[in-house]
Amino acid sequence: MFFNTKKYKEEAEKNRKHNLSKEPSRFNMISLAILATIAPLRIFLRLHKRRIEDNATVESKTGDFEQIPIIYFHGFRGGDYTTNIMVKQALKDKNNAKFLKVTADLLGNFKLEGTWTGDQNPIVQVVFRQRIVGVYAIDYYLRLILPFLANRYHFKHYRAVAHSLACPCIVRTEMRTYHRKNFPRLTMCAFIAGPFDGVTYMGDIPNVNGLNRNGRPAVINLHYLYLLFRRKRFNPDISVLNIYGNVLDNTNSDKFISVISAKSIRYILAPHAKSYHEVEIRGKKYAEHSWMHDNPLVISIIDKFIGLKK
Repeated sequence: MFFNTKKYKEEAEKNRKHNLSKEPSRFNMISLAILATIAPLRIFLRLHKRRIEDNATVESKTGDFEQIPIIYFHGFRGGDYTTNIMVKQALKDKNNAKFLKVTADLLGNFKLEGTWTGDQNPIVQVVFRQRIVGVYAIDYYLRLILPFLANRYHFKHYRAVAHSLACPCIVRTEMRTYHRKNFPRLTMCAFIAGPFDGVTYMGDIPNVNGLNRNGRPAVINLHYLYLLFRRKRFNPDISVLNIYGNVLDNTNSDKFISVISAKSIRYILAPHAKSYHEVEIRGKKYAEHSWMHDNPLVISIIDKFIGLKK
């Protein structure tokens, strides 16, 4: 009864079509992830001189409005392939084929490709170069990437679409930076298969945990506790959409994230958010963890929620 990392790797990467030789070595990914995870060691990451490879085009604004980008984030072991189909559909719904792709590493280096469009909601796809990362390292990534983009493209608010482990990190980042006036503020977030209170067989054994009448989980891990104690820091102007899967087997999960873990965030966010919505996707074919981000129904629901589609 343990988390099957080999199976997760196969499932999470089944749609990958890019050349693995272009990404960092396993040693590079793990070693930098460890430095980013342990706060006192992050000083060694900051000693590195930042490099910015800017191949992007910046369009002038097409009107007098505030630009609020829609930013897509992947999770553990993810990549551009995780959000590609979501981004492509967003571009169709916008009727604009241009978007900005941002590849970042834990040393603070950035590669910018594509176009920052001049419309009200530029589409931005974020890729973590060191992709074997946990909660603390993704949290560190977000606190590097979001202010960098905000300063470069002059926006104050953003909307987020996140898959898997990026979901709790979006919430953590919002709570952790609530006092920073110049940090870009979240206005809407769409979560897909978020592990808010553990991953199956890694702190969350199927059918053991449960929710009480108020929606609070009976068993709480440290990451959930962090969010719980800081729930009042969550901006009340944020709208939340939480989509989770149930493959309808005996685990009540999407194979990797239990329904209880995914739903547990409601107890923390719903009382404080501007709005909170939950959608459960069911079925072996449609609700599996690494398929949900490509599920047309999931994408349609998200695009309506974030205002790309009527």
